[in-house]
Amino acid sequence: MDDLTGFQRDALYVIAGLDEPNGLEIKAELDEYYTQEIQHGRLYPNLDTLVNTGLVRKGAHDDRTNAYTVTKRGEREIDARREWEAEYVSLSE
Repeated sequence: MDDLTGFQRDALYVIAGLDEPNGLEIKAELDEYYTQEIQHGRLYPNLDTLVNTGLVRKGAHDDRTNAYTVTKRGEREIDARREWEAEYVSLSE
C-alpha cells in the first residue's frame, strides 16, 4: 500500500466501509471529507489504479453502473497499514 497516494488510500478505505458502492457513492463519501469537490476525472482513474493493483474488484451493478469491492489482498493491506499506524499513533482520552 506504500505505493498508493493518500487519495487512493482514502478511496480504498471508503470502498471497504461501504457495501459494493458505485462510483457516485464513493465520490459522495470523499466529497464529505475533502474540502474541494472530487471531479470524475480524478476519481475514476484512481479507482482504476486500485483495480489494476489488485486491491479492489470492479463488477457490474447493472448495465451502466460499476460496483467496487475490496479484495482479500486489499483487506490484508488495510490491516497491515492500520497495524503500522498503531505503532506511531495512539489515541488516548
